[in-house]
Amino acid sequence: MEDTKTRRRLSAEKLAISNRNYRRARERALVKLSHLYPDTYKQLLADERKADEETGKKWLDIGGVSLLSNSSHRNTDGSLTHTRPDQTNSDSKTQGDYEGEA
Repeated sequence: MEDTKTRRRLSAEKLAISNRNYRRARERALVKLSHLYPDTYKQLLADERKADEETGKKWLDIGGVSLLSNSSHRNTDGSLTHTRPDQTNSDSKTQGDYEGEA
């Protein structure tokens, strides 16, 4: 009986870790794609928002407006730098490392 519980727990842990790693990789890929194709990304978001609102689901503003706001700045090379509210007075070299992992 105890052996079965241990195997189930270990199996559940492996599945949870696998799912977490998949979500992290998917999120990193989505961030990269949104930076490479910003106009397409915004259009797809608008389409998804419209479809969700028709079914009664609520969204945050597409611009990212929420209670905990992040600010984005476009660098001279066209890439985005994200700054969390707690980083506003930090060194600019460290800004932009925020969008990586969930």
